[in-house]
Amino acid sequence: MKSTPCPPDDVVCVPPVVPREFRGVWVATVENMDWPSRPGLPADSARMELLRILDHAARTGLNAVVFQVRPSGDALYASKIEPWSEYLTGRQGKAPDEPWDPLAFAVQEAHARGLELHAWFNPYRAKDPTAQGPLAPTHLARQYPSYARKYGHYTWFNPGEPAVRRRTVRVVLDVLKRYDVDGIHLDDYFYPYPEQRRRRDIPFPDATTYKRYQNQGGMLERGDWRRRNVDLLIDTLRTEIAKVKPWVKFGVSPFGIWRPGEPATVRGFDAYTKIFADARKWLVNGWVDYLVPQLYWGIEQEGQPFADLLRWWSAQNSQSRHLWPGLADYKIGDGRAPWGSGELLRQVDTTRAVGGTTGSVHFQMKALLEDRDSIATRLVAGPYVARALVPASPWKGDAAPPTPAIAVTARRDGDMLTIARRPTDDVQWWVVQVHGSDAWRTYIIDGARSEVAMTTFAGPGDAVPDVLALTPVARTGAAGATVAIRVR
Repeated sequence: MKSTPCPPDDVVCVPPVVPREFRGVWVATVENMDWPSRPGLPADSARMELLRILDHAARTGLNAVVFQVRPSGDALYASKIEPWSEYLTGRQGKAPDEPWDPLAFAVQEAHARGLELHAWFNPYRAKDPTAQGPLAPTHLARQYPSYARKYGHYTWFNPGEPAVRRRTVRVVLDVLKRYDVDGIHLDDYFYPYPEQRRRRDIPFPDATTYKRYQNQGGMLERGDWRRRNVDLLIDTLRTEIAKVKPWVKFGVSPFGIWRPGEPATVRGFDAYTKIFADARKWLVNGWVDYLVPQLYWGIEQEGQPFADLLRWWSAQNSQSRHLWPGLADYKIGDGRAPWGSGELLRQVDTTRAVGGTTGSVHFQMKALLEDRDSIATRLVAGPYVARALVPASPWKGDAAPPTPAIAVTARRDGDMLTIARRPTDDVQWWVVQVHGSDAWRTYIIDGARSEVAMTTFAGPGDAVPDVLALTPVARTGAAGATVAIRVR
């Protein structure tokens, strides 16, 4: 097989524009929701399960996985700061029987499949009621019991303790420095969702911490003080992440309603006064690179209409950050809210129709793996039929990577696409588009590679491509110029 440069006036060599859309999925480890299937699973089985998840995500047309690595002050990766998670090994603090690092493995294998990998942290949950064993000696709540509070069936880190904030920031930065993650992600648990007794909220036990704040001259009312504590975490993480790796995206997934009455058609839980999360402020101030409000309601649901909430969030996005609603795939077939896959497809269409929204995130992976009501099948055959790139983040840098020389080189073990990549080039992905049988096909390849087997691009009936085009994409999403060659 030989290749020659495409003539500049050859219209056949011009590939179609690759769409930009965030297509993410949460992979939850708390309670072993998505992975691993049980605590203490042998390493080989755990790796196979994780590969199955990543393969299925890629086949479904997704381009990002949000992987939970700190569910409860623990770690699903090798950490010198926090103990191994019970959900991985069966006992908190116990290392895997076979030395391996799930996060390093997930990053490598996600990138090999053209998927971003975002590390998902819970900042304040210290122990989930599903945990069977005791906290490890290295767990923060064991080292400093005064930093934690029993509340309902959970144990929570106290957001009013500055040391708790420092620990979360330290943990995040440790992961950021040691792993090639594409994003840092927080979920919606800030101050805990209220526990109730006789239909009245049980106060979160932070009176001592608040009194200490007042004794030090603090003047804020208790609710404002709590919101300030959460604001400090968000703003500090944003600042410190940008110092270490400015291209890494920082995102938060808040409860889908900021306040009842915002917009007027909305009723329900008040995240501003109940869990003290002022997510609107974070979006308006540009403290996040992306926001994923959990819009787990139907298109026409009375009191929480999906489309009205999405338009409201979009109207708050004055800094033009990424806005990607969270979708409740887990409700498909659920007796409490019986949805079919058609509802989720309508929500994807609605998201595309609302200005300022450029993607969505599915919860949870299990619904896609099980293909409930053919949701994964319908996504890849419909809205996700064409591969998509994650939208660019120009506020994080808009420098385009240089376009390399490419060629098809004959090898004894098969023809190879060779890419003249320099080690200093800031390339996250190669977008490879091949033309054959009168159609274009798109592949997203890890930017660290400089050779790709041509069999990767075999089309229907193993048709040999006649044109191959390559576009480099930087870590910020900025795309370089496209180069194309004729293949014979």
